[in-house]
Amino acid sequence: MIEKYLVKKITEPVDWKVTVPGSKSMTNRALLLAALSAGTVRVEGVLFSDDSRHFLACLVSLGFAVQIEEEKKCVTVTGCGGRIPSREAVIDVGSAGTAARFLAAMLGFSDGCYEIRCSAQMKRRPMAELFELLSGAGAKITFLEEEGHLPVRIAGCRSARADETAGETPRRLSLDITKSTQFLSALLLIAPMVPEGMKIHITSEKTDGSYIRITRKMMQKFGVSVTFDGRDYEVPAEASYRKETYTVEPDMSAACYFYAAAAVTGGRALVRHVHMDNTQGDLRFLEVLERMGCNADDTPEGVRVTGPADGALRGITVNMNDFSDQALTLAAIAPFADAPVRIEGIGHIRGQECDRIHAIQTNLTALGIRCEEEETAVTIYPGSPHGGNVETYDDHRVAMAFSLIGLRTDGIVIENPACCRKTFEDYFTVLSELTGKKTEA
Repeated sequence: MIEKYLVKKITEPVDWKVTVPGSKSMTNRALLLAALSAGTVRVEGVLFSDDSRHFLACLVSLGFAVQIEEEKKCVTVTGCGGRIPSREAVIDVGSAGTAARFLAAMLGFSDGCYEIRCSAQMKRRPMAELFELLSGAGAKITFLEEEGHLPVRIAGCRSARADETAGETPRRLSLDITKSTQFLSALLLIAPMVPEGMKIHITSEKTDGSYIRITRKMMQKFGVSVTFDGRDYEVPAEASYRKETYTVEPDMSAACYFYAAAAVTGGRALVRHVHMDNTQGDLRFLEVLERMGCNADDTPEGVRVTGPADGALRGITVNMNDFSDQALTLAAIAPFADAPVRIEGIGHIRGQECDRIHAIQTNLTALGIRCEEEETAVTIYPGSPHGGNVETYDDHRVAMAFSLIGLRTDGIVIENPACCRKTFEDYFTVLSELTGKKTEA
């Protein structure tokens, strides 16, 4: 296993054509939808990574019939119409936040008793709000370590060991999605498990988001429509999922690193099969690049981004609340802009794989770039980074984003590049093939 990756400065604008793996967020949603469907579903274009492998292993532990064809990027899941085959099981979600939230919701509305284990990193991530909702619905949650966090035991609200004081499973739930929309996605996805249907009232000022729209569109593809009146989401009674084949889109989050490389070098990058009608919220990163002086064109082969001829980007202020996975990407190319870059609305990324705002500030400062950290924002000033080691904090997005600085700066070393296994395990192999650079420091 490579412990460090040296990114050497390149002297020519990039001219790349790249194929990226399937979307992580769509892969995990598709696997859950398939498991909850009536009948067998073939999922194509699957991302195989640490997260999705943990998700698949969890489904197998829960008794689902799963056929994996990794070379073909396909998985076939035989669903049980909203029921879990095994009424008792121990599952391990690793560091997969989507697996943790989606599967916890499914187990909470089940008729079985389960234990969820996880990595040390996942133990730190917030889960309390979801557990409170599940408890309110009648599930019995037993915390095995820190309250509000994994690991836990869950007795589903329809099990013999559920909380008998909760009464019938409530059809209406209330939720604040200021910090994360993932809990809402989890509840919507498993709503067909409740025969009476489900209504979710949003109490926060924020009521929608790009990942919620992905969830709703995917549910519709599987035959279940979600109504939304601007405040309440509703899944009808007796809803059920059915689908023969579903194809996962290419991962827009992964594509953005190559588009940013074009921006920062004044070159071109085309990502195959990514188009402007892509469902994923990170498509909005193309708007950010256009504001900074790039051009984005949708060609028959895929979207192509062309950076400004001299690689001189414009400074901007942007709220990235709805596509915050790209905050690190923008932060990495921000020093090469002609004016400060301010990224707002990203307070929630402090609770992801690491405190990502702090990771931005720490790494940029270590590379000689002035960076001002706030609770929900960060401002990065123009400058010339010097070489140095990038601390990834075992966060795949830190590793991939900060590799971009090395395209214009000698001596950038990425610590622990293997953390990219979470979503794009071949990222540094692909980068090496594109640049012809060594894989070890």
